[in-house]
Amino acid sequence: MGGKFDSRHPLVGLSDELIRLNGRMKSMFAGARRSEGLGDSGLTVLNAVVEAERPPTVPQIGRSLGQPRQLIQRAANALMAAGLIEAAPNPDHKRAVLLCPTERGTALKREMDARADAVAAAIGDGLDPRLIREATAVLNTIRRQLEARLRTGEKR
Repeated sequence: MGGKFDSRHPLVGLSDELIRLNGRMKSMFAGARRSEGLGDSGLTVLNAVVEAERPPTVPQIGRSLGQPRQLIQRAANALMAAGLIEAAPNPDHKRAVLLCPTERGTALKREMDARADAVAAAIGDGLDPRLIREATAVLNTIRRQLEARLRTGEKR
């Protein structure tokens, strides 16, 4: 990178860069992601539910995103009221229900994805798709390693 902050721990620099990148990405994709009057929290929870390998619970989504359970619960309640997700019994827990997308929720998510793909194609011209895929894979690996440490209580 080469700058006045090279002496900082690489995770601090990565965090700073991700915050800046997140802001840019949110502004570029805002039009494609806005629908049904959903805010950032609702969109984030809808994405987490639709894209999950298995139906998640509110606490699982909160831990995954590093967000308070209460914030995720409010967003989930709004999504349920809008008919975009539904609660299902959780055989592993009496109170933490599983969140499942409805057909309408999945369809809305896919519509937003298609609009986001169009925006990405328009703004991504000249960017190396291979480099973007590699960066995504590296960030995924870092996130999973950090999550594993948090699960074992190793925070240092």
